[in-house]
Amino acid sequence: MLQRRRRGNRGRDTALSELAEALYDRYRKEHKIADLNEAISLHRAAAGLRPLGNPKRYSSLRALALCLSDRYQDRGELADLKEAVTLGRAALQLCPPGHPDRCKSLNDLACDLGIKFEKHPDIGELEEAIKLHRAALVLRPSGNPHRFSSLHHLTCCLTHRHAMLGRPTDLEQAVLLGRAALELCPPGHIDRAASLNNLACSLGTRFEKHADMRDLEEAVQLYRATLELHPSGHRQRFSLLQNLARCLRHRYQSQGLVADSEEALLLGGEALELCLPGDPDRAASLNNLASTLEIRLEKQGDMCDLEEMIELYRAVLEIRPSGHPDRFQSLQSLARCLRVRYGNRSEVADLEEAIMLGRAALELCPPQHPNRVPSLHCLSGDLRERSEKLADVRDLEEAIELLRAALELCPSGHPHRFLSLETLARCLRARYGNQGMVSVLEEIVVLGRAALELSPPGHPRRVASLNLLAYDLRTRFEKQANVRDLEEAIELLRTALELCSSDHPHRLISLQNLAFCLFARYGQQGGAADLKEATPLDGAVRTYSLPEHPDRRAADLDEAIALEQQALQLLTPGDSDYDTCQQRLTDYLEAKTKDSSQDATPSSDAPPVTC
Repeated sequence: MLQRRRRGNRGRDTALSELAEALYDRYRKEHKIADLNEAISLHRAAAGLRPLGNPKRYSSLRALALCLSDRYQDRGELADLKEAVTLGRAALQLCPPGHPDRCKSLNDLACDLGIKFEKHPDIGELEEAIKLHRAALVLRPSGNPHRFSSLHHLTCCLTHRHAMLGRPTDLEQAVLLGRAALELCPPGHIDRAASLNNLACSLGTRFEKHADMRDLEEAVQLYRATLELHPSGHRQRFSLLQNLARCLRHRYQSQGLVADSEEALLLGGEALELCLPGDPDRAASLNNLASTLEIRLEKQGDMCDLEEMIELYRAVLEIRPSGHPDRFQSLQSLARCLRVRYGNRSEVADLEEAIMLGRAALELCPPQHPNRVPSLHCLSGDLRERSEKLADVRDLEEAIELLRAALELCPSGHPHRFLSLETLARCLRARYGNQGMVSVLEEIVVLGRAALELSPPGHPRRVASLNLLAYDLRTRFEKQANVRDLEEAIELLRTALELCSSDHPHRLISLQNLAFCLFARYGQQGGAADLKEATPLDGAVRTYSLPEHPDRRAADLDEAIALEQQALQLLTPGDSDYDTCQQRLTDYLEAKTKDSSQDATPSSDAPPVTC
C-alpha cells in the first residue's frame, strides 16, 4: 500500500503512520531494534507531511516521542531522550486545556523529564516534571484507571527533589501519595510491588531524618511484603535485599535485637551472591555488609567481626581505584577498622597502614573540600597515637601542623571548630610535656578558654572542657606559681562537679582534680604561713598577701579529703586508679595530722603548762 502512495499523494502520511505503528507494536512484542528504528524513520516522514495546523500533527509528534523514548531505554543514547522531550513539549502545545489528549501529553512529557533527570540531574527539568505530573493528576480523579500512574510518578519525582534539596514537605507528600497509590493496588495487582517499594523507601528516608520507629517498623513490613513478590531470580530482588537489610540494620542499632543483625547479615550475604566480580553493585554490597558487621562489633565486641570487616573493606577498596568517586569513603572506612584493631592489639603495622590510608584520603580532599577537616583530624589522631607509641616527636609535630590547618578551616560557627580546638590543645599538652616551653602552655590555655566558650551549659562536652581548662591552669600554676590560676581552676572544677551526678562518667576525675587543687592551695597557704612565722609581721604583710583568710587552709584540706574519699568509693580494688587514689588520700590525711599536731604544740612564748 505504501508503494502505491507515491510522494505527494494524499494519504501517504497516513500510510507511513500506520506502518510505523505496526512496526512499533511488533517491537513491543519481539524487542527487535530494527523494527523500532524503522518505525522512527517512518514517523519522522509522516510528521514531515503534517505541518503545523495539520489535525494529525499531534499524533505524529507523540508517536515519534514514544518511539525515541523507548529507544533511549534500549540503547541509552541521550540524543534520543532529548529529542523525545523536545517533541513532547511541541505536542503539549497542541493540547490546550480541555483537549481530550492533554492528560496523555502531560504524562508523557513528565515521564521523559523524570527519566532524563535520573541520568543527568537538572533541578529545572525535575521541577517541570513535578508541575506536569500534578496537572495530570488533577485530570485523573478517583476512579480514573490511570490515576495510579500519576500518583506513582509524582511520588518518585518528589522523592528525587527531597534527596536533592532536602525539603521536608516533599517527603511528607511522597508518603501521602505513596499511601494513596498503594490503596489502588490490592493484592494481586500488577503494580502492587512497585507501590509497596515506593512507600517503604519514603518511610525509610523519613526514619533516617526523624528517627520515628513507627516509620521504620512499617518500612520493614512493606519491604518484606515486596520481597515476597520478587522471588529468587527476579531482577529487582537485589535492591530489595539491600533495602530491607539497611532497615534491619537501623533497627538493630536502635533496639539491639540480635535477630535483626543476624537477618541483616543473611540478606546482605544473599545480595552479595547476586553481585559477581565485575558487577557495578558489588562494591555497595560489600560495603553494606561491612557496615552491618561494624554495628554488631560496637554492640557485641566480637573481634571476628572486625577481621571480616577489614577483609570486606579491602575488597571494596580494590574495586574503587584512583579516580573512583567513592574511593575516599573506602579509604576512611578501612583506616577506621585498622585503628580499632590497633587499639585492641597495639600492633604498629595496623597504625602504619591507617596512616598511609589517611594520607591517601587527605590527598582526595583539597582545601574547601567538605571532608578535608575530618580527614585532617583522623590523620592527626593516628600520628599522635604513633608518637605516643614510638616516642617520635616528628609525628607529634606533624599532627600539630595538621590540626592548625584544620582550625584555620573552622571559623567561628563551624561545626568542627570545638573539636579542632580540643584536639590541638591535646597535642600541645604532649609537646609541653616533652619541651616544657611556657609559650606552649600559654597557647593551650587560650585554646581551652575558646573551647569552653563553645560548650555552654547543656553541652555534652562541658564537664570535660571545664576539667581540661582547670588542669591546664593548675599546670601553669605549678610552672609560674600564679595563685590566680589555681583559684580559677578550683572554681572551674566546682562548676564541673555540680554538673556531675553520682553516676556521671566524669565525676571521679572532677573529684580528684578538685581535691588535688585544694591540696595545692593548702600547700601554697602553708608556705605563706611559714614565711609569716620566719619574718617580722610587717615585712611579711608587705612581701606576700594571702589570697583569702588563712583559716581557709584547714577547710581546703578537709574538702580535699572528703572529695578523695568520694572518689575512692567510685572505685574498687584492682581498678587502675584505685591505688593512686588511696595514696593521695593517705597523703592528705598525713598532712592534716601534721597540721593538727603543729597547731597543738605550744610555742616558746606560751606560758608553761601546769597541772
